[in-house]
Amino acid sequence: MTADERWMQEALTEARAAFDADEVPVGAVVVRDDSIVAKAHNLSRQQNDPTRHAELLALQEAQQKLGSLAGCTLYVTMEPCAMCAGAMVLLKLPKLVFGAFDESCGCTGSRVDLTDHWFYHSVETWGGVREKECAQLLTDFFQRKR
Repeated sequence: MTADERWMQEALTEARAAFDADEVPVGAVVVRDDSIVAKAHNLSRQQNDPTRHAELLALQEAQQKLGSLAGCTLYVTMEPCAMCAGAMVLLKLPKLVFGAFDESCGCTGSRVDLTDHWFYHSVETWGGVREKECAQLLTDFFQRKR
């Protein structure tokens, strides 16, 4: 198992916690120096706030702890939306690794790529890590809702 796969497993653990809490199952972890700095899962439904995405929560916690995201990588189970991609650029996140692609709303490569040379900072981005597991969790969640 590669390091990226190992850290994505941690993000999947967070996504499963979101699933169990009846949240859209997205999980995120911020890693620096081979250690988890912050982790989170979606809380939008629970907190009645559509901005409470796993990525934002994990990035905010890491920023508060570290003061700078230099040397950090964000692992997230689903390709980030425009809001989360924008936060990564503003926080100058060096690297993003995500699992499932989001063909309808993904803003780090699928629909558009806001993290690549659009603004003053670009985020190195890799998608498709443990993609099948990440996508299956989302499929299971939405099938349960129908």
